[in-house]
Amino acid sequence: MSNQNPQQEGQINIELDEATAEGIYSNLAIINHSNTEFVIDYINIMPGVPKAKVKSRIILTPQHAKRLVKALAENINRFESAHGEIKEVEQTPIPLNFGPTGQA
Repeated sequence: MSNQNPQQEGQINIELDEATAEGIYSNLAIINHSNTEFVIDYINIMPGVPKAKVKSRIILTPQHAKRLVKALAENINRFESAHGEIKEVEQTPIPLNFGPTGQA
């Protein structure tokens, strides 16, 4: 009699709750790093609104950050193979005012 596990070896059971499944829209990401981690802040900045809040922050090890870049590149290549090249549009720079401005 064998001891069968319904999950194959090496597989991870990932759960996704309803609120997380809805996702959070972001049109700006700010990336910082130290020698031990990468921090990606996702922001939804609206035209004409002078203030925006960080909607989500993801902290990664350098190794995971590199894997993320590779996975994104592979997915972009697959997307462009199926749907054509993603065109980058010229955008005016977004002013990043994350605090009070200095006064003389």
